[in-house]
Amino acid sequence: MINRRSILHGMGGTLAAPLAARVLAAEEAQRDGEADTTSSAGGDDSAFEDRIDRHALVSRHDVHRTTNDLELPLQVGNGRFAFGADITGLQTFAPFATMSDWGWHSDALPPGKQIEDYRGTIWDTYGRPVYYWTGDADQPEMHHWLRENPHRINLGRIGLTLTRSDGTQAVESDLTETRQHLELWTGRLHSRFVFDGHAVEVETTCDPETDTVAVRVTSPLVQQGRLALYIDLPYATAAGQDKFSAPYVGFWDRQADHASEVTRRGGRRATLTHRLDDTTYQVGLAWRGPSRIERDTERAHRYHLVGGRADTVAASFLFAPGDHPAATAPSVDSVERASAHWWPRFWRSGGAVDLSGSADPRWRELERRIVLSQYHLAVNEAGNEPPQESGLVNNGWYGKFHLEMYWWHAAHYALWNRWSLLDRSTDIYRRLLPSARDRAAEQGFTGARWPKMTTAQGRESPNIPTALLLWQQPHALFLAELDYRAHPERETLVRWQEVLFATADFMASFAHRAPDGRYVLGPPVMTANERNDSATTSNPAFELSYWRFGLRVAQQWRERLGLERDPHWDEVLTHLAPLPVQDGVYVLYEGVENMWTEHNTNHPDPIAPYGMLPGDGVDVETMRATAAQVYRTWPVDDLYSWDFPLLAMNAARLGDPARAVDYLLHERFGFTESGLPASGKSGVPSPYFPGAGGLLYAVAMLCAGWTDGPDDVAPGFPTDGGWTVRFEGLAPAL
Repeated sequence: MINRRSILHGMGGTLAAPLAARVLAAEEAQRDGEADTTSSAGGDDSAFEDRIDRHALVSRHDVHRTTNDLELPLQVGNGRFAFGADITGLQTFAPFATMSDWGWHSDALPPGKQIEDYRGTIWDTYGRPVYYWTGDADQPEMHHWLRENPHRINLGRIGLTLTRSDGTQAVESDLTETRQHLELWTGRLHSRFVFDGHAVEVETTCDPETDTVAVRVTSPLVQQGRLALYIDLPYATAAGQDKFSAPYVGFWDRQADHASEVTRRGGRRATLTHRLDDTTYQVGLAWRGPSRIERDTERAHRYHLVGGRADTVAASFLFAPGDHPAATAPSVDSVERASAHWWPRFWRSGGAVDLSGSADPRWRELERRIVLSQYHLAVNEAGNEPPQESGLVNNGWYGKFHLEMYWWHAAHYALWNRWSLLDRSTDIYRRLLPSARDRAAEQGFTGARWPKMTTAQGRESPNIPTALLLWQQPHALFLAELDYRAHPERETLVRWQEVLFATADFMASFAHRAPDGRYVLGPPVMTANERNDSATTSNPAFELSYWRFGLRVAQQWRERLGLERDPHWDEVLTHLAPLPVQDGVYVLYEGVENMWTEHNTNHPDPIAPYGMLPGDGVDVETMRATAAQVYRTWPVDDLYSWDFPLLAMNAARLGDPARAVDYLLHERFGFTESGLPASGKSGVPSPYFPGAGGLLYAVAMLCAGWTDGPDDVAPGFPTDGGWTVRFEGLAPAL
């Protein structure tokens, strides 16, 4: 079980048993979405006298801005649905995205083609010819279609129609005194500006339960008929485009390629139905102020709310899939109340880190990154599907999620005790299990082989890294182990059992018994680093350690369930090739040449077994030498943003807390003014949320420690007097 000694660090040492029980009960309530850690403990509150003032902690990092950012929006959202806003609080001058878990579109298949026709490429796999979806020279058009479809869609643009006194339409430069405030504690975006001498105030919120954005606009311009709301529906970003649709998603000039219609529902309600080829969804509208909804005379899919005599227009927009009538949109008042209730509960539950007592002047920036990362991930990455790299901001890789990156998006929720958010998406393994079993069987293996870049139905996207990547395979075992440590119950074991055993079966099946008696991984194999020749690579260091970890955990689960250990898993564990070493340091894979001059690019895989992972198969002194070699030779400008938390975790495990904190604050590990994480990689657009998820996992580890780590409070922070670390509700890392 997790050592909970430091869950409420800063509250006077070890928790008394009754208080610990209450904390555990609060965590279980949070798992059901009912937690409020600071108010639900009950009984004697003396132990909470020194608890963190969470409202002060969160509010000091509210986002304030006075100028527009045409590349990245501010957002409101609920993890499954998000709305990106420009300086007006809507999408008036920048067509940012309104995105959801469910909003997808596919182009027509190439003429005469079927998905079943795609074969892939034969790779020699331990002497067997095996088809992998790495490409099909006879069907290049199908290769591209399968990568690009389905693609996530922008559900609609909501903005303001602003009319000058001379009857012409406003441009952004007509606005003065622009002010914007993202209030983190309530999830409310407040925007204010002056246009033609009149103040305009806009409140934007999102419903925590339904995919509804609510807008409240107050200005004398409303009554004058010079300010109105509109919603515009785009066509989907088509296949054949670049794999990154950033910063904007959708086509606004292809009006003949899709259809929309409005159904008036009496009073001030209406439903818009939008059809894009085989995709149909609806938008339910409810409003106060305007008297009617009208289609734009020039733009076929833009609708205006017009008329009315008040100074305020309030409208809610409920987005829903399918062609059946959408549920009635909740009122603006109810959405605002729900947001003002849900977000304080979110901030009061789970983990918190307060660095304000620190002497190191960087404390505010690190704390800002921690707080804003929690907000952005809860808005973008708490849905029913694993998130794409850019969440619900824009499209990367056509909007598809990458299962190997799921750990970096989601594992932090476990350490921050926000299981109600993590539980939404971990079911992906059960849903993809049939297709994962089919994939393994087609390749001649047992068990379940998890895809990399995939659709929500489990169809793989072809390419060499996509089809041959391995390191996503043990993620299910890692997440399940985190779940069991937090909830050591038979119910947890049973819930994960089928997925874990199928995963371990594939891992043991994929390991091949070589003539020298060792079990080896590959070829073919693509390393996590993705900078290797898959046809000749074998025994990558990171994957070997992860294989050891995964099979070890799988055997522990059999024992917890009262089952015998699997003899083949043990055979593979006993004889698995050791992590490759050259000249006293770990290297990317066995036999790699010119490791530190040609292969020190992209992710620094050799340090991952003792950073993200707890070190199965690792010799600590060899790892220490490896880390020193990485520091000397690895170009930081060739790292992705999540590599910096990876390096920080490695440094912490090696007893170098100063370096660990330095990596979390590294200038190349960038966060925007609004707290969105940059990719850190040339050619990859921002935001890149694995960096934010990695930051939160690493911070929890630095605060609450890790398995077999030092028995100290905040062991990952320096003890030179520069850092005063108070934290609550965090669990140790594995």
